[in-house]
Amino acid sequence: MEKQVDTANYKVAFREKVAFGVGDLAVNFVWASIGMFIVYFYTDVVGISAGIVGTLMLISRIWDGISDIIMGNLIDKTNTKYGKARPWILWLSVPFGLSTILLFAVPPNIGNVGTILYVFVTYNIMVIAFTGVVIPYGTLNTLITRDINERSKLNLYRMFFANIGGLIVGYYTLPLVQVFGGTQSGWVATYAVYSIIGVCLFLATFKYTKERVGAVSKNTKKKVPLSISLRMLIKNKYWIIVCLFCIVNTIGGTSMMTSMVYFTKYIFGDPNLVGYLSMSYIIFTIIGIFFVGKLVEKVGKRNVAIIGSVIYSIGAIIILMGETDFIFVVLGTIFRGIGNSTMCAVFWAFLPDTIEYGEYKTGVRNEGITYSAGSFGQKFGSGVAAALVGWILSYFNYDATMTMISNDTILAVEILFLYLPLATYILQIILMYFYKLDKFYPKMMKELIMRNEDISR
Repeated sequence: MEKQVDTANYKVAFREKVAFGVGDLAVNFVWASIGMFIVYFYTDVVGISAGIVGTLMLISRIWDGISDIIMGNLIDKTNTKYGKARPWILWLSVPFGLSTILLFAVPPNIGNVGTILYVFVTYNIMVIAFTGVVIPYGTLNTLITRDINERSKLNLYRMFFANIGGLIVGYYTLPLVQVFGGTQSGWVATYAVYSIIGVCLFLATFKYTKERVGAVSKNTKKKVPLSISLRMLIKNKYWIIVCLFCIVNTIGGTSMMTSMVYFTKYIFGDPNLVGYLSMSYIIFTIIGIFFVGKLVEKVGKRNVAIIGSVIYSIGAIIILMGETDFIFVVLGTIFRGIGNSTMCAVFWAFLPDTIEYGEYKTGVRNEGITYSAGSFGQKFGSGVAAALVGWILSYFNYDATMTMISNDTILAVEILFLYLPLATYILQIILMYFYKLDKFYPKMMKELIMRNEDISR
């Protein structure tokens, strides 16, 4: 008989933390690309209208969010010798890599309608494969341990490697495209390299992590119908706050990262400067991550999120003070990176806590559906942001072939890179004012464990 593990106090080994973390390095070879380059690739390389790209992104992201719910339900019903989340990482990592390459392999000479159809179909194939690995991967955090501090540490490892992925994509993508020829085929070759590395990293995550957390009470061991699971989510007020936080944060972050290449191209005349800006942002995000963990233990995730939102807003204001001076822009971007490091510390650590609260409140514990519904918030937010980028550029008559830079184009880029992200971070502060779970969590967990022990007797 396998030895019982005290999951409420389980301390995760360093190797397993790293193995878990590199999964998000794999994720961000695609996620950071979509956030930073996919709209630019479709508008300036493939030549699709910005408005059409924005609409395609929004429609696809809505489907992406629905597929998250479906995938979460599948995880909750999965039961194999490898667990309920890890098997999906094994099964779908290769399809995920292949679908990433297809995004950039747009065939030439198939006409405007054919190009749009190809983009729509391949983007949604990627969405399905992406969902198939990222929802199980995220759920894995809740299945390794129930210790709140260990989960926060797992999340820090995850965000550390996620930002390494963003750094690689942001700094090396355009130079790699040039190395491979500088044309569309260069994009395909670059993402073939990213995909091969990503698949290997996912397989490492599968091999060196272990699921230990299972349902304890009789109620939580039952397979709960999807309709009931969704009704239970609505009763989980902290999940609602976190989901809204995810939507708002992702709209701001995606808008900033997607418009960064446009900002460097049209404000400073050199799109390759995006590498320096993204490096300034991500390096200081990574540095901040090393210090945020202790801050979370002292003041809690909610207060850390508020502090980070304030720091990020200061960064946006610095850029507004001197947006045509690259030094000012880099300085403001550094502040944004420091503020973002706090988001990295708490963003995905909120959801496991809401899973515990959901079980405490309703007696139903469904990790997959709770996590996937939270992921829906992120996916929906990124879809809204990508759509806004396309629509705002289109509204201001953006034309990738123009030789003269219009004032309208400058204003559109300013809205996307500065004003919209600033507004979302102010909204985050308001949302976090209503999040009170940090203080209640220790008392809740003691009561929940005692309740489950009584039921199990």
